[in-house]
Amino acid sequence: MTGIAAAVLAGDRRATARAISAVENDAPEAVALLRAIHARLGRARVLGITGPPGAGKSTLTSALIGEFLARGSRVAVLAFDPSSPISGGAILGDRIRMGAHQSHERVFIRSLASRGYPGGLSRTASRAIDVLDAAGYDVVIVETVGAGQSDVEIRLLADTRVVICPAGLGDEIQAIKSGLLEIADIYAVNKADSPLAERTEGELRSMIGLREYPGWVPRIVRTVATTGDGVAELVEAISAHEAAGGVRVGPRERVRRLIAAGVSDWVKGRMESFSSPEFDALCEAYAKGEVGMRDAWRRALELAFAQERK
Repeated sequence: MTGIAAAVLAGDRRATARAISAVENDAPEAVALLRAIHARLGRARVLGITGPPGAGKSTLTSALIGEFLARGSRVAVLAFDPSSPISGGAILGDRIRMGAHQSHERVFIRSLASRGYPGGLSRTASRAIDVLDAAGYDVVIVETVGAGQSDVEIRLLADTRVVICPAGLGDEIQAIKSGLLEIADIYAVNKADSPLAERTEGELRSMIGLREYPGWVPRIVRTVATTGDGVAELVEAISAHEAAGGVRVGPRERVRRLIAAGVSDWVKGRMESFSSPEFDALCEAYAKGEVGMRDAWRRALELAFAQERK
């Protein structure tokens, strides 16, 4: 076992930070590190926090840290920020807002850049979760970039998904309900001290009533992140979802999704730059309707792989 892996398994925060950097940058030591910690994975509960920009995700995440600490848990946070156009790194607004907990011995907070990855997270999010899982954190909170309708990658990584809807979301519910709102296990109507909170909750209840759920029916909790109101109730709802046996993603599923996403990106990049006389002829045949869409996809992949093997 590598020295850094042993330190991660012992809960060393500095080693954990180094390990996350290693897997995030796909450093040479990352493979040995992940192999060394693999047997210790699968214990942490992964909590996804997502919602549209301005919903109060970071403030509510900070309040959740305090509530989990009060219940004796060790808490880690991965807060994904848009990438800086200058440095390419994360804009560290999330860490600043959670600064009150940063020095606590049972808390680990890390801001990561999305690096242009779609879905509100980053390509290496699942690997960073694995490091925190191995480090012995009971709860790993994953806060996405401000999310839109199609930014639903968090559903593939989190055991419980909390979608934050600020009071007054109004007509925007209609705009995002076919994507982001459909992945929620729990809705947090944040900024609930607003007179618009009741309307927002009513619209969410109406939306829930239009769907059939085979098991867990999403709950709605009102919160005021700035004062902590409703945060205990939100944690109770999260615990209830866990007790109800909601889908547990687990490290194996996270790896499967990571590989699938990597293959998809590789194929896309390869095909965008791929060129050969055979491929040109295939494109022409498809344009003329001589080849069907799926057959064209299959043949294009065969040509690309054949060239890759040369």
